[in-house]
Amino acid sequence: MTNLEERLAAELGRLKAANLYRVRRVVEGAHGARITVNGQSCINFCSNDYLCLAADPRIAEAARKSLSASGTGSGAAALVSGYNCEHRALEEELAAFTGRPRALLFSTGWAANLGVLRALLGKTDTLIADELNHASLIDGGRLSGAHYVRVPHLDLDAYVSALASAKGNVIVATDSVFSMDGDLAPLPQLAELCRRHKATLMVDDAHGFGLRETPPQAQAEIYVATLGKALGCAGAFVAGSETLIEYLIQRARSWVFSTAPPPALAAAARESLRILQAEPQLRQKLETNIRRFREGARHLGIALKESTTAIQPLIVGDEKRALALSQFLFTRGLWVAAIRPPTVPVGTSRLRITLSAAHTPEQIDRLLEALAQGLKC
Repeated sequence: MTNLEERLAAELGRLKAANLYRVRRVVEGAHGARITVNGQSCINFCSNDYLCLAADPRIAEAARKSLSASGTGSGAAALVSGYNCEHRALEEELAAFTGRPRALLFSTGWAANLGVLRALLGKTDTLIADELNHASLIDGGRLSGAHYVRVPHLDLDAYVSALASAKGNVIVATDSVFSMDGDLAPLPQLAELCRRHKATLMVDDAHGFGLRETPPQAQAEIYVATLGKALGCAGAFVAGSETLIEYLIQRARSWVFSTAPPPALAAAARESLRILQAEPQLRQKLETNIRRFREGARHLGIALKESTTAIQPLIVGDEKRALALSQFLFTRGLWVAAIRPPTVPVGTSRLRITLSAAHTPEQIDRLLEALAQGLKC
């Protein structure tokens, strides 16, 4: 065994002993509120497909038509020969939806955040960011070379202090909906602070895009969102001014040097965006399900973190207990993933329960009953 093999094997052993080892489960067929995983049919309460559009036949049909017309791949980066008419149409529609002059399509949300931060910041600049931001914002900030200030979660006073001493070009970056806690950034206050200090506000709205009646894009000069959650597709985009998007086309390395997404994915996202706007009842159903779950949990004495979003964390603390509770639910036909460090801070392992528009009242009640039982074990 080589030194590399020995070192990696030792680290894997350490992760297993600490209950931090991760294992993939195989899904068969389409995603939805009911799903087949590892050969077992279960109710899915750990998906980001909040409006259950990932298996919508209308979206699949839009992708199929594009596959027939454009094939399976784009063939090159967008600046070479990979920029398809479907990409252009999607960017125009996303810009209109967000009320921005332009939008730029990226292959993933990770690529979007890294591309923006590396393009806009340098060693003489400052990034101020919430400590619980998504890993892509954290890594993008580190790779930019800028002075990186992580502020305590949702601490406006800490933002004030950081802005007062910031040097160079300053970007304040935050998730809008925090992916592990489901809580919301104080965007109006951050926007005002940025105006006062001539800083730029960048918002990653991955878990909020398409789900809130009053979206946050108007408050941010740089608006990033993904297409793989509420829209049930894949990819991401940055929306902003004409100047911002043109600059990113020149300097965002994760965009410039990546093969453009397949045109069929853009066609699917266009249809999903159309459905999102034409059927507000999807969002209303999700909100109803969130209320039912939280009211039921309160009635049963299940202590949830405060969240008005589809993300409803149940903090259990210990990694081993989180795994045990997740397995308890799985044996009862309920799939809820256990989230452990380093995804969340040590001592805050949890079940990250996510609700969708497709869950029925009976399914939600079934989860609540099982949680109440499992927490007594």
